[in-house]
Amino acid sequence: MSDGAHQPAGWAGGRGRGFAGGRFRSPVGRREEQAMSQATAPAAPAEPAAGAAPAAPVSAAGARGAADRAGQIAADWAPTAGRILLGLVLAWFGYHELMLPGEWTGYVPVINETSNLAIIAVLVHGWILFVLAVALVAGIAPRVSAAIASVLMLEIVISLSVSGLSDTSMRDVGVLGLAICLTGCRTHRLTLRG
Repeated sequence: MSDGAHQPAGWAGGRGRGFAGGRFRSPVGRREEQAMSQATAPAAPAEPAAGAAPAAPVSAAGARGAADRAGQIAADWAPTAGRILLGLVLAWFGYHELMLPGEWTGYVPVINETSNLAIIAVLVHGWILFVLAVALVAGIAPRVSAAIASVLMLEIVISLSVSGLSDTSMRDVGVLGLAICLTGCRTHRLTLRG
């Protein structure tokens, strides 16, 4: 009986102490001791609810990883967003040139703005802008469309700059820059044809 292997269920005696060295505890006393030890022990973290994602502590490495993922998503989708926005700008101008060509004849270089030739030039320009806009938004040959838009925007910037720099010509320089950047982008998402 000195090894404690054949002791009764409530026996709390130590090894080699024998009956006189140990004390007998009732099973009820053990449950009370367990309840007391659980009450004073530090609380274990709560388990997340079923289906809920576990909350991960935010660390510098985790924040850097999230920023890297967000940067990668932005880099992947920036050419697409730029292409669609450029297409919307071209569509707006093309639509207005087609609907009200007489208001745009003053921008036609060399030709008298009151002539029918100026109106025809504005209408042709409006159609080119509109077709390019559809191609850019739909993603039809986006690099070729952006290259043609770059040439067209260069023509607009030069014709506006002849009379001096203005807020309109500087805006068009920015649109020209966007078109040039899109010409160099090799990966576009949401395209019908690369």
